[in-house]
Amino acid sequence: MELSIYSRNGAETGDEFSIEPALYEDIEINQHNIYLAVKSEMNNRRTGTHSTKTRAEKRGGGRKPWPQKGRGAARAGSIRSPLWVGGGVTFGPKPKEYKMKVNRKIKQSARKALLADKIRNEKLIVVEDFEFGEIKSRNVRELLKGIDKYGDKVLLAASEVTEDLYLSARNFEKLVISNVNNISSYEIINADVLVVDREGVNKIVEMLKE
Repeated sequence: MELSIYSRNGAETGDEFSIEPALYEDIEINQHNIYLAVKSEMNNRRTGTHSTKTRAEKRGGGRKPWPQKGRGAARAGSIRSPLWVGGGVTFGPKPKEYKMKVNRKIKQSARKALLADKIRNEKLIVVEDFEFGEIKSRNVRELLKGIDKYGDKVLLAASEVTEDLYLSARNFEKLVISNVNNISSYEIINADVLVVDREGVNKIVEMLKE
């Protein structure tokens, strides 16, 4: 497949990047591996710090609010009962570890399959480089409009995420910036299109050869 290479302002340069069909056509898409890889990445992002107080952890409520009999009211042993406003929470969430470990080969298999799928469906766009030389969102906007992907969910995978690039691209709601060496299966599957620089494509080719 011949991929057109675009300039930093989104115009076609006339150059092309060639990827051998065998690198992406022969890769089997294992749905279960993708499921495990994405699930582990999403789980590992969770902090698990959510917490509620039980009746034992609420302050007060040690004294019985009224006598057991004689008032004609229901029995009550504590004002911190879960039935009362301001009481404890029954079976509420507590801090928990959500981390999920997945075999490295499964992660590689999932990432290769998703990258191959992006190439097959022409959802991989190559840009010369992302060296804008200044911190301006306008540069990124011009690039996205030039490749007709402004407003789409874009994964911008750079061979090197510089400070200028990060600061220029961070304000775009549907744009995710990542180093091409560290792109995750979740980032790839969640994006409509993958935008990579020329050096980054070489690294993707190496990933497909693994």
